[in-house]
Amino acid sequence: MNNYHKGRLAEFLARFYMIMHGYRILERNYIIGKGTTAGEIDFIAKKRNYIVFVEVKQRQNLDSAAYAITSKQQQRLIRGAECFIRNNQKYQGFDLRFDAILITLPFQIRHIKNAWTA
Repeated sequence: MNNYHKGRLAEFLARFYMIMHGYRILERNYIIGKGTTAGEIDFIAKKRNYIVFVEVKQRQNLDSAAYAITSKQQQRLIRGAECFIRNNQKYQGFDLRFDAILITLPFQIRHIKNAWTA
C-alpha cells in the first residue's frame, strides 16, 4: 500500500472512530483557498455545541505522527475554521476545537482533543 492509500485509510478510520464516539461528520477534505496557498482540512465534525476541525496524521509510530503536525498546518486549519464558520452561519455560536487524530497501521489510534488553540 502506498502512502496515498495509507493516508486515505487513516482518514477513513479517524472518521469512523469519531462517529463511534458520537460525532457527526459535517465535511470531509474541506478545501481552503485557491492556488499555491490552498489547503485542506481532513474533516470537520460536530458534537453537541462543538465544531471540531480535525487533522489526521498516519506514521510509523504515534510520536512521529504528533510531530508531523507543524505550526504552519495549525495556522492553516485555524484560517480554514474561520472560512468554514463564515460560510456556514448556522454554526456561528458554536465552540470551535482543533483536534488531532494520530494513527499507526495496522491499527492504533490516539485522539488528542484541543490539540492547539486559535
